[in-house]
Amino acid sequence: MADSENTHRIGVIVVDHGSRRAESNEMLEDLTRSSISERLEYDIVEPAHMELAEPSIATAFDRCVERGATMVVIQPYFLLPGKHWNQDIPELAAEAASHHPGVEYLVAAPFGVHPLMADVVSARVEYCLAHVRGEVPECEACAGTGACRLRTGDPVEAAAS
Repeated sequence: MADSENTHRIGVIVVDHGSRRAESNEMLEDLTRSSISERLEYDIVEPAHMELAEPSIATAFDRCVERGATMVVIQPYFLLPGKHWNQDIPELAAEAASHHPGVEYLVAAPFGVHPLMADVVSARVEYCLAHVRGEVPECEACAGTGACRLRTGDPVEAAAS
């Protein structure tokens, strides 16, 4: 652990874009509160949405501090760097931190450049192929939607999708 990690109680905010679809927001919230919080070595882990839904970055930041965090790491649940990672999230994080003098924060890198992403892509492709072969049920993202199915380039089918 780095010196700053030894002197700080670290809170982690996992932030996605946010959606008008409650189901999408709930997916991140459930994932954060279950497997992500179980996997991380930090006991303060909060979900957040950049926009369109609560909890916001500010709300999650407040919760981290209320739970004792003196340093907050904001982990974008984004694949690649872009305006949200480079500008929007840092601005929202700075605004949230301004209400908590002395609390440090870090906006971490998005996932896409991490070498394990190739494993994630491979696992998803293999699972979806197994699903269309009838070997496994729909994954958590597609459950109940019927979205994971083979299609053709037939213009009639494309218009119906």
